Amino acid sequence: MQEILQQIGELLINAIPTALLFVVLALAYQFLVQRPLSAVLAKRRALTEGAMEDARKAVAEAEAKAADYAERLRLARADVYKLREQRVKQWNAERDAALDEARKAAGQKVRHAKADVEAEAAAARKTIQASAAELAGQVVRAVLPVAAGGSR
Repeated sequence: MQEILQQIGELLINAIPTALLFVVLALAYQFLVQRPLSAVLAKRRALTEGAMEDARKAVAEAEAKAADYAERLRLARADVYKLREQRVKQWNAERDAALDEARKAAGQKVRHAKADVEAEAAAARKTIQASAAELAGQVVRAVLPVAAGGSR
């Protein structure tokens, strides 16, 4: 057993340089590879997340602008429709006024024409009445001498 313990002691003593070399290698890996790699990955993650956050903000701003433009477009269309409706009402009012004026003018022309026809009819009646008595006399003279047996 003494011999086994002696062999184990020698192995442990011979393993010390290997263990020290492993510790030095682990420390060198930690300082030379792991820390810079972790720093680069952290920086890359921060940049990526920052870029994604910037992209989210840009998308949100674009959506807000699109909504604002859509609202402005809706309001502009509403204004155009209101203006169009006002113009249609104005045109209808102008048309109605022109029609009323034309109706009044036509009515006035009809009244004047009726008055002229009535005046002409009255003048014709007077003429007929004035000439009726004369015509009656002529008819009586023309008919009576023949009816009485007289000669013409």
